[in-house]
Amino acid sequence: MFRGGRRATSRLAAVVLASGLVAAGAVVGTGSAVADETPAAGGATAVLGGLTIADNATIEGPRGPEHVRAGLFEMSVDNGGNIKTYCIDIHNPTQERARYHEVAWSASSLGSNPDAGKIKWILTHSFPSVDSDALAKEIGVSSLTAGQAAAGTQVAIWRYSDHAKVTADNENAEKLADYLYQHADTSSEPGASLSLTLPAVSGKSGSRIGPVTVHTNAKSAQVTQPGQSGVKVVDANGKPVTSAVDGSKLYFDVPAGTPDGSATLNVHATTSLPVGRVFTDASADATSDSHSQTQILAGSSDSSVSAQATATWAKQGPIPAVSAMVDCAKNGVDVVTTNKGDEAFTFTLAGKQYTVAPGKSETVTVPVKEGQHYAIKISGPKGFEKTFNGILNCKTAGSNGGSTGGSSASPSPAPSSASAGGSATGGSTTGGSNLAETGSSSATPVIAGVAVALVVVGGGTVFFFRKRKSAGAGQ
Repeated sequence: MFRGGRRATSRLAAVVLASGLVAAGAVVGTGSAVADETPAAGGATAVLGGLTIADNATIEGPRGPEHVRAGLFEMSVDNGGNIKTYCIDIHNPTQERARYHEVAWSASSLGSNPDAGKIKWILTHSFPSVDSDALAKEIGVSSLTAGQAAAGTQVAIWRYSDHAKVTADNENAEKLADYLYQHADTSSEPGASLSLTLPAVSGKSGSRIGPVTVHTNAKSAQVTQPGQSGVKVVDANGKPVTSAVDGSKLYFDVPAGTPDGSATLNVHATTSLPVGRVFTDASADATSDSHSQTQILAGSSDSSVSAQATATWAKQGPIPAVSAMVDCAKNGVDVVTTNKGDEAFTFTLAGKQYTVAPGKSETVTVPVKEGQHYAIKISGPKGFEKTFNGILNCKTAGSNGGSTGGSSASPSPAPSSASAGGSATGGSTTGGSNLAETGSSSATPVIAGVAVALVVVGGGTVFFFRKRKSAGAGQ
């Protein structure tokens, strides 16, 4: 369902960093301050288009029935590819041309929804994973258009994602919705298209720093070397790495004598994203606490995905690495600080002081109000500073604080046709998770996106060393 609303223009840095750049903290003693970042774990980022295949539905609420369009959205994936999604946040409006990123269920409303697995089952047993003709035979009706199949699928999903009272207006579409809702069984969460753990690592120069483990459904992913003189990405045996597969472990090989600093590796691939992956609004805009409705993946062409990890090193002293991730189960953001140095690292976060001993790690959950923009700053001695930005998007708009019993919120009004971003009546009568009709190709270049990411990282590196030089001159 597509509903209106415009958002203020997001900062370019937040847009780029939402693709998964979670850099390590600066080395203590350099006097450096790191740019604001958006917590993310890698994967795909995409821009919302509009409803492409849909039909009518009716939502029953406290203010009476509302007639809406229900069906499949289409998004354009950064650097190549298209995905189709359904809404899992019925009472929240879409934001025109909103930017989304792929996240785990734990970073969305599905993290606390006991019916999340049933939504995944519906996605794999309905349109477009199963074409409309096959669905018509399954439910015993003479015909079912693509729009009706999409609407019936969306209605069934809403009954589990929002526990809403909603029906498809078309009789056959409603039969499909009832069939899917009644037969839905629990299905497991799909893995990420591409993610890295840990996204931030640290250690002493003269050693291999890591490991950074690759998680992907792609047959192979390309690894971009940091580009910093002498520093290489290698495997456990010290062999330089240019490609990786699921489970590969990557290390930063930092030669002895390398000046204190940091470097970032980039991993990218082209793959069909797993059905059931969640997409949340990635436009972290401090001027507004609104966010575009959460979506769930129903099908994908071959699409570009990427993830980044950063290593920080020093010869001696505390050597911190800091990353952050939304944790909806805790209603906040987990900030993870690891110290691989030989001295304790003391930092301030959310008004409290913490100390991480050498070789230890500390996870601090910073509570954040639902729907609120946050700017979580961690600071330490000699100019260490790092800020994570975003909007906590962990509950459906009509969840009444997370309850699963029906909604009292009124759905937002429908947008103008100009903001819908596409026709809601067209579409093929056949589906398929490969989405061949989108015209995407596995040969779509990802170089442009990698270049942008590296420009950002490169800029941060230049800033890092300029500040280090300045700090050193003042000592």
